[in-house]
Amino acid sequence: MRKNITVPVELRESRGKNEARRLRAGGMAPAVVYGSGQKTLAVSVDPKLIFKILRSSTGHNTIFDVSVRDGETTPVMIVDWQFDPVKENLLHLDLKRIDLTKRLRVSVPVLAQGEAKGVKQQGGLLELVAREIEIECLPDDIPDQFTVDVSELMMGDAKRAGDVALSGSMKLVSLPDAVIAHVVALRAEAEPEAAPAEAEAAPAAEPEVIKKGKKEEEGAEAEGKDKEKGKGKEKEKGKEKEKEKKK
Repeated sequence: MRKNITVPVELRESRGKNEARRLRAGGMAPAVVYGSGQKTLAVSVDPKLIFKILRSSTGHNTIFDVSVRDGETTPVMIVDWQFDPVKENLLHLDLKRIDLTKRLRVSVPVLAQGEAKGVKQQGGLLELVAREIEIECLPDDIPDQFTVDVSELMMGDAKRAGDVALSGSMKLVSLPDAVIAHVVALRAEAEPEAAPAEAEAAPAAEPEVIKKGKKEEEGAEAEGKDKEKGKGKEKEKGKEKEKEKKK
């Protein structure tokens, strides 16, 4: 979207790593301005102004002006940027000149609006599959974002790229069937069914082992008693024979 913002830039006389380090040490960042069949310019820019644009509602889709000292003023978009994630310094920036009379492709964020019936009434889960779609339009028609109403979605229903309302010069580039959001069943619901079956199966094996052990123990005790009885009888017979011999 076109914004009434002008960012001043200065031409760089030299390039290279040493020059880039010198610029960053001085609070500036190296950048290039190109496109529209014009000469590519090596420039330096204040990173604070760029971060302010990137963090705005239109983000990298913002169309703003760059003003070269003693040179051109032209509308541009941020098409690429690199920054140090630790120091949060802007390392490099690519700015593309924009012809306001020509269509261009951009990716626009898509937000889900409302609470799906499939979540409230059926206990489902609203899953966001895609957070942006690609469109083609004139620069002045680039929207900040799209919204899709998901309140009527039931379990298994989905909102697709083709359901997004477009206006003006907008034309959908993303596949119309591409899913943006849908309501799905909670995965945790299917898992507890297997747990009780396993829990019931496990104790079933234990009584058999216990019974078997008891039988073996009972058998061993019976054998022990029989042997003791046998020994007792032999002793009695031995005593009787000794008595007879004495007689």
